Amino acid sequence: MPRGLRLVAAVILTGWLSFSVSSPVLADSRSGNQQIPYLPALQPQVEFWKQVFATYSSREVMIHDTEHLERVYSVLDFRSLADAGLSDAEFEASKKAEVADEKDRIRGLLLHIHQVGGESSELSEEERRIAALFDKERGSYQFLEAAADDRIRSQSGLRERFAAGIEISRRYLPEMEAIFRREGVPVALTRLPLVESCFNVNAYSKVGAAGIWQFMPGTGRLYMRVDGAADERRDPIASTLAAAQHLKRDYEALGAWPLAITAYNHGRGGVARAVSTLNSTDLQEIVRHYKGPAFKFASRNFYAEFLAALEVEQNFEEYLGPLNPHYPLAIEYILVPDRVPFALLARSVQTPAGELAELNPALSDAVVSGRLSVPAGYSLRVPLGSSDGFEGRYAVLSAAERASQPPRRARGKTKVARGAAKASAKKKTVTHRVQPGQTLSTIAKRYGTSVQAIRRHNGLRNGSGVRSGQNLVIPKG
Repeated sequence: MPRGLRLVAAVILTGWLSFSVSSPVLADSRSGNQQIPYLPALQPQVEFWKQVFATYSSREVMIHDTEHLERVYSVLDFRSLADAGLSDAEFEASKKAEVADEKDRIRGLLLHIHQVGGESSELSEEERRIAALFDKERGSYQFLEAAADDRIRSQSGLRERFAAGIEISRRYLPEMEAIFRREGVPVALTRLPLVESCFNVNAYSKVGAAGIWQFMPGTGRLYMRVDGAADERRDPIASTLAAAQHLKRDYEALGAWPLAITAYNHGRGGVARAVSTLNSTDLQEIVRHYKGPAFKFASRNFYAEFLAALEVEQNFEEYLGPLNPHYPLAIEYILVPDRVPFALLARSVQTPAGELAELNPALSDAVVSGRLSVPAGYSLRVPLGSSDGFEGRYAVLSAAERASQPPRRARGKTKVARGAAKASAKKKTVTHRVQPGQTLSTIAKRYGTSVQAIRRHNGLRNGSGVRSGQNLVIPKG
């Protein structure tokens, strides 16, 4: 076998109606499987998140109480505004302003109810409706407390995005489920990316989390390759193995899956502090009573959000209607023992470069554009069957590429030339890390260059954008 690449595995995930994707069942008080228990005290939160995932669209916003999610004060409908021909920026600005006004209005209603009393004849019809939401809570200050800034929150619906996430998930779930079974982790947890990213492979958060599992860089490096050539957080399969191992460690440290799942959001140490503070491993008690400074809305609701996502996904036709699930991947892997140009690999497996890049989202733009090589030891995902005849094609193409390289100069002169080239490059370019909200146009304006020049230096295709956290080489104007 020629020195270069070799086939290491074939993963055949063909078929459509016949492929195996499990339907993990939630445990309840009648079930013998208590790995992923329902936790009855969290039912109001679960019902709230089911509405987020399955009832309301991205153009609808619920105004609700952060501590009692069943208290939905109002629902704003922005569908007509979205169809009014506004730009995205104009729409978001109008939406933000109206949401802020509605929060202030609800706060005013709550304060008025507090002043006159929940059963006063002075209450308007809407105020009586809101007061009725507090029937289970009796006290002198419940309306005043509910009017606090941190108690009134807005939540946009996710129905379209969640439905798309279920469709996309079918592309990866067979292999993801196999990984979780092999690692001894409940298969139900393969649905956690529905909460984290809705299976958006290109998902990036404002704080730098990436991929369907939303790993932060530091945590990702514990399990995966995260560098300028490859960021495996963006690879759905590589990051799934990392997620299985990470969740397993959380479970071994905390002793219960509800705690381990909450730790995926709040951190293992944070959940351990909650357990120690309350001397309880019951997540229901922790959600109800723990007041840790970092244990905020997202952490308190993470397990309930997961339970809701799991229920909607298991019964998606009931909640969302017919969907169009993606076909599972039909792939095989090739091991890259030496540094190899991406374009040469694409030609060797007779696969368009764009398709090969889509199958390997971990590879950086610098690798795909040819400024860096595919790293040695990288497991390259290729279409099933594309390795047939690969060895011969690779031998011929790699030999031709080596022959086309200019002869090497004397070592001393080469070092001088390289040093001069680097010095020249440093004078003509600068590295820029993309910040949230920045576009190629704003970056080009900042450095006095053009969008096309930035695209050319970074191998970016026309029409493609940039993501927060991405490093760009900027030619100086």
